[in-house]
Amino acid sequence: MNPTPPSSPRDLEGREVLVCVCGGVAAYKTCEVVSKLVQRGAGVTVAMSRAARKFVGRATFEALTARRVLTGLWDESLIADSPHIRATAETDAALVAPATANIIGKIAGGLADDIVSTLVMSTVAPVVVAPAMNDRMWNNLFVQANVRRLREAGYTLVGPGEGWLACRSLGAGRMAEPAEIIDAVVAALHAKKSA
Repeated sequence: MNPTPPSSPRDLEGREVLVCVCGGVAAYKTCEVVSKLVQRGAGVTVAMSRAARKFVGRATFEALTARRVLTGLWDESLIADSPHIRATAETDAALVAPATANIIGKIAGGLADDIVSTLVMSTVAPVVVAPAMNDRMWNNLFVQANVRRLREAGYTLVGPGEGWLACRSLGAGRMAEPAEIIDAVVAALHAKKSA
């Protein structure tokens, strides 16, 4: 006899979350974040940078969300539909995870030259950013200046933590754990609902 699996709360039913995945080993953690958000009832749309697809395949996120993954601005089948505008119009909260030094710099500089940066620039929903990078990159003066700009603009940063990094060193730059990221996204959803 198999025990009944514990039921997960469906407290995010009817909420739309946009998850932007950038290129970094920590992208594997984003799979768990997406899965848990879907289990809690959220509709999740994933966008992936070209570099992100080197770490996790789009099929993984399509299986987890039962939705097409957005991978580029110039997909011929999508141009007339403007999915990046539609996706952000329906978004209740956005998450960038892992957030590389590159995407943090783009957001802080107001650049929109790929699917991820364009989506972030076009959303008016609360944005949660989960940085992940080498500790020397994280501590770089320009990266820290860009992080300050994001905080000043009202973005929520979660992490990074300290620990073992993919570059085989110990230090700050490890992406926050999925539970912490989910808590930040849920807080952003509740903040939007009460606004």
